[in-house]
Amino acid sequence: MSKEINKSEFIKILAEGADMSQKEAEVFTNAFISVITESLRKGNKVKLTGFGSFESVKRAAREGVNPSTGEKIKISSKFVPKFTAGKTLKTETAKRKK
Repeated sequence: MSKEINKSEFIKILAEGADMSQKEAEVFTNAFISVITESLRKGNKVKLTGFGSFESVKRAAREGVNPSTGEKIKISSKFVPKFTAGKTLKTETAKRKK
């Protein structure tokens, strides 16, 4: 069964793996997230070779349904983040034991 790792657990694991304090790992993690977020906000693509790439893609306007009333509603277009896994990440993930 898989386990969900939250941000604080991620920071703890990162600190141990990189031989740094948890505070340093937290600063690094927050900066990493901030750089990716700001880059996507500006319309840039972030490519981390082997790991994957982050980009902001435009989702077209569409028609939806209000689940409470069944009424049809218009959903406007918007930009959403997209992550595409890199070759190394795909290969390593495929080695996962069942």
